[in-house]
Amino acid sequence: MPLITNDAVVFGLLMAILLAIFATSNSSNPGWKKFYRFVPSLLLCYFIPSIFTTFGVIDPDESNLYYMASRYLLPASLVLLTLSINLKAIAKLGWKAIAMFFAGTTGIIIGGPIALALVGAINPEITAGTGPDEVWRGLATVAGSWIGGGANQTAMYEIFEASDTLFSAMITVDIIVANFWMAFLLYGAGISDRVDSWFKADSSAIEELKKSVSDYQASIAKVPTYLDFVKIIAIAFIITALGHVIGDVVAPWVDENSEFLSQLSFNSPFFWIVVTATLGGFAMSFTKHRNLEGAGASKIGSLFLYILVMTIGMKMDLGAFVDVPGYFIIGFVWIMIHVIILLSVGKLIKAPFFFTAVGSQANVGGAASAPIVASAFSPALAPVGVLLAVLGYGVGTFGAWLCAIIMQMV
Repeated sequence: MPLITNDAVVFGLLMAILLAIFATSNSSNPGWKKFYRFVPSLLLCYFIPSIFTTFGVIDPDESNLYYMASRYLLPASLVLLTLSINLKAIAKLGWKAIAMFFAGTTGIIIGGPIALALVGAINPEITAGTGPDEVWRGLATVAGSWIGGGANQTAMYEIFEASDTLFSAMITVDIIVANFWMAFLLYGAGISDRVDSWFKADSSAIEELKKSVSDYQASIAKVPTYLDFVKIIAIAFIITALGHVIGDVVAPWVDENSEFLSQLSFNSPFFWIVVTATLGGFAMSFTKHRNLEGAGASKIGSLFLYILVMTIGMKMDLGAFVDVPGYFIIGFVWIMIHVIILLSVGKLIKAPFFFTAVGSQANVGGAASAPIVASAFSPALAPVGVLLAVLGYGVGTFGAWLCAIIMQMV
């Protein structure tokens, strides 16, 4: 029996951990600053809860917190994160910024199947597995994380039904490989002048970008009112409810009437929940409700997402590290394909390295770390990372689903 069996107590423990992580990561203490320079806060959100699970303090199988977070908070976070998409602002970043973002997306979509095929040809045992343990199902969750973020990762986990053991291993691959690449991007930010010279890129537009982004952020900023918070929460959960209704109606019909669509996971109620949430958020971004971003819509969405990450951490089995080495090979081959495509496109179109780095991290790192890489170039550019990362949330579910279907074929 676990030490703590009451979900209210478990949730309080998770919130205490989350508070401690963010209080220390935002501390001005030099020791904490140095610590978080090497250990991302997102990493701790995954691993600290897993320690409590490993030592029997909590039992994820006896808790309903993950179900609550994945069915209610995940789609709500997708709504709020896509609600803030400003396509005009993204377009003003210039076509090269968008091109580098989608070059990164393309690298993930085709990199997964290629890595799976290459490693499988060399060592079929690494890519073995049956049912919920089929490796492509686990890799689908990595695709979700590397195109969008934690919300999209969980969507792929639910849609393709990877086993908990496989999911634990893939989270480890995701976090370590992604942060390894992020370290290179942060190093590259420090030598961006040399990289731009090699690309023969004109980075003068970056200065104009700093001003335009700052002006945009200032134009929508406001002191939130109680009504603003009610609107934010209501929109998020009304669209979430609509997704549940559509999933409960459409998924059973697909399951009974179309074997082909069922093979594409259209018979999963969760698939329709996340699609509805994403498209609903997109639709709201074309209305006046988009201005709720100024009242903190994406911040609330991010909070929901971090709560989800904590509940995923509960499901992680640290013993899965034993099974990870083979999967690491797939992960590193995959990320290298992503890098090769990025650098090739960057060189071809002479894009500033800033667009290359942020375009990559907006895919692989999402909203949690894309602003970190952007601010390494200039703190004023952090919102650019957010804008592109939010675009990643929007296309992540669809791109990851496509990648997963191709990996299934492989």
